[in-house]
Amino acid sequence: MTAADEPVLLRTEGRAAHITLNRPKALNALTHAMVRTVADALDAWEADPAVETVVITGAGERGLCAGGDIRAIHRDAATGGTASLDFWRDEYRLNARIARYPKPYVAVMDGIVMGGGVGISAHGTVRIVTERSRVAMPETGIGFVPDVGGTYLLGLAPGELGTHLALTGTPIGAADAQRCGLADHFVPSERLPALLAALASGSVHDVLAAHVAEAPPGELDAQREWIDHCYAADTVEEVTDRLARHPAPAAQEAARTLLTKPPTALKVTLAAVRSARGLGPLEKVLDQEYRVSSAALAHPDLAEGIRAQVIDKDRTPRWDPATPAEVADGDVARFFAPLGERELRLAAADHLSEVPW
Repeated sequence: MTAADEPVLLRTEGRAAHITLNRPKALNALTHAMVRTVADALDAWEADPAVETVVITGAGERGLCAGGDIRAIHRDAATGGTASLDFWRDEYRLNARIARYPKPYVAVMDGIVMGGGVGISAHGTVRIVTERSRVAMPETGIGFVPDVGGTYLLGLAPGELGTHLALTGTPIGAADAQRCGLADHFVPSERLPALLAALASGSVHDVLAAHVAEAPPGELDAQREWIDHCYAADTVEEVTDRLARHPAPAAQEAARTLLTKPPTALKVTLAAVRSARGLGPLEKVLDQEYRVSSAALAHPDLAEGIRAQVIDKDRTPRWDPATPAEVADGDVARFFAPLGERELRLAAADHLSEVPW
């Protein structure tokens, strides 16, 4: 493997240090080794006075990052392996590291940014979107639950927008990402090369001022009435019923989408987003997400969801259980149970969150 083939490319140009996720054929999906490489680079650059800004981009034309390597997660979920737990432990630590990084961390969220891609970008200091951005937390579609601090970010979104995005996995564009607090600035994609070049010698503030623009209109503001009403319901069943009964075609489409998702993942996701709103700092939410992810790895829906969507691609998952009515409160509560010695412990031990019931 040549240096140009490495899955993460690191370089410095003047004042700026650059991270390029370099698996374009896999849409720059994150592996454990990539997470460790990025973490080590951030440590080195924090101590380097010549580096004033860190920039993360994705190789290729399709996007920054489509998330974690779910084929590897499928192997664990199908065989009872634990490598994914080690991956998530380091990934979530990196997410928290990015959020607290003492130097400007500029994430170029061009193209597809999903799952782990959101975690490695949306906690940064400066989050740039373009007209090509498609941002999503689509985990429920594979029997998983939004993680990498996704429940923290979505829990802070206005009204029930975050609940809608968490349950349905709907991808959103630049303006809606800004509206939901997942991005800060819109820069037309044609201006990105000039912006990145300017960071070698200019401050982030001055460079942004010369390149930012107004994003094309989004869609979510016009949908707030039905989103806030329908997703304020107490249960997944009631949310789905309200959506199905609402006259807005987009609401009815959301109801049909939820009916295709695994009931357990939907119920756990609803509980996780609502719990995250009251937990406080990101670290406490990541601790909770690690418990949830650990439980999801052992649940049959995760292996089945990845099989249906990615491995066999038959798009006909068989969820277990198959209906929300079969998922009891106790089944959901088990996803939030403390892990004992296996806790992530990003937050202080005496501040560990309680089960949200």
